[in-house]
This record gives sequence, structure tokens and C-alpha cells, in this order.
Amino acid sequence: MKNSVNSFRHFKPLAVSTTRRQLLLSSLALALVGAKSSASQAAEPPATLRHSARGKTAAKAPGSKRLVMIDPGHGGIDSGAVGHEGSQEKHVVLEIANHVRRFLRQHRQLDARLTREEDEFIPLYQRVEIAHQHQADLFVSIHADGFTSPSASGASVFALSNRGASSAMARYLSKRENAADEVAGSKYRQQDNYLQQVLFDLVQTDTINNSLTLGRHVLGQIRPVHHLHSPGTEQAAFAVLKSPSIPSILVETSFITNPEEERLLGTHAFREKIARAIADGIVNFFDYYDTHRRKPR
Repeated sequence: MKNSVNSFRHFKPLAVSTTRRQLLLSSLALALVGAKSSASQAAEPPATLRHSARGKTAAKAPGSKRLVMIDPGHGGIDSGAVGHEGSQEKHVVLEIANHVRRFLRQHRQLDARLTREEDEFIPLYQRVEIAHQHQADLFVSIHADGFTSPSASGASVFALSNRGASSAMARYLSKRENAADEVAGSKYRQQDNYLQQVLFDLVQTDTINNSLTLGRHVLGQIRPVHHLHSPGTEQAAFAVLKSPSIPSILVETSFITNPEEERLLGTHAFREKIARAIADGIVNFFDYYDTHRRKPR
């Protein structure tokens, strides 16, 4: 199992030498520690992020289950998008995330955890750090779209882009989601620990490619059960997807600002159905890499 876990966590070689790569990762780690130190003076992290006094996390034990970090978007003072009937995105996505976790835990070699289990506000950068603290293998952020036009409909899956958005809608949604921290005031702004741009770009390439593959598998499972707004995985600079090493996607399950889809999102049956599709897509992604037996870096 150790070899299987390692082969998943290290998908394929970067086009840099071992020495240079180690230097890049070491520099990135130092940058993250420095950023985290200054950020800690601004806000106390949530309980799920607290760790040892030395700031270290124990290495994964051999044979550990693959861990998927599920991130229910928004929360607390940040309600997210609000439907015409008053449905709040933060509540809808928390229930969907709980279903995804339950479905994933039905698989013997998988575990899943949530970045938040109640109605609480967590800054975007801390959601990414929670995934790193738990040594997650994947990060999946779950949302319900809001748009200016009530006619916009369908599900979408997004991966990170560091070269601009893949569509006008992707640009709009990433700008909207990235503004989530603004409701909590200025102390949460400019605390993105993963914007050490030169290092980030060099280390991130493979992670984005694997995120696109994950997105393809999740879309493949959503397609039979719900209309898609975008047929392929879109890309934009979502702050919550900026892990340099964990494949990450953001799933917009539906447009809560569309009256018909708001009603759908309000039903237990649809929340379970879309959660099952997300979970099945994640399982298919793991199966894909097991089958292809990618060599570690």
C-alpha cells in the first residue's frame, strides 16, 4: 500500500533537476512559514488548523488511507450566493459536502474530511492550509453558483489557472469567490501563502494537470445526472485552489440564483444525487491512476 500511496502522491516528473527541485520546494516552504507567522498575528486559526507547537505535522503512516479534503464554500458571516427564495449557498453546500464525505468513506481505502463542519467563517488561505496540515491527497471545494442573470444554469468544474481565465464566466465566478474574505474585513486580505509566484509557477504545473484530470472524471459522473453549464473543466485563478502540491478542483453544483435550480438544491434527493456524482468521480480518478501506475518523481 505504501508504494500505491506514494505513486499517487507523486504523479510524474517535473522538468527540473532533483537539486533544483529540492531547492525550489525548500524555498517555498520557508516562504510559507514566513507568511504563516505574520498571518497568525492577524487571526487565530480554526481548531482544524491547529497543530504542534513546533508547527510540524507527523508523516503519513505506511498503508494510510488516501485522504480527500472536502471544502464546503463560504460559512459564518459569508453566506455566499443567495437564491430568490432566500436559500443560502453556505447551508446548501455544507449538506452536499457531508454526503460526499459519507459516500467516500464507504470505500475501504479512502477517507474524507471537511474544512468546516458547521456554519463558521474560514478564510480562503486557511482552507488550503487545512488540506496541507492533514496531508490531503485531493482538495475539492463545493459551491452553488450565483450570477446576475437568473437564466444561468448547470453545473461546472474548475481547476486553477495561472495564465488567465478560460471563459468570461470563469473569470466572473473566480472574482466573486475570491472576494469571500472581504466580508470579514481587511485583516484577512493579502494573506495568500501560495503566491510566491516564481516558485509557485514552477512547482504547480503538474498539480494543475492532475487537477484537470480530476475535473474530467467528476464531470463525467455529473453529466448523466444534471445539466452542465460548461462541458469541460474550466480554469481561473481561484484562491482556494492554489495548493502547489495537492490536485484541487472547485465544483459549482448548480446556480442557486436560477429559480428552478434553487428548488432542486433545496431537495434532499438532488443534494444526495450531485454528491454521489462528485464522490464517484473522485473514486474513478484514483482508479485511473492505479491503472496507469504512474512512476513517482
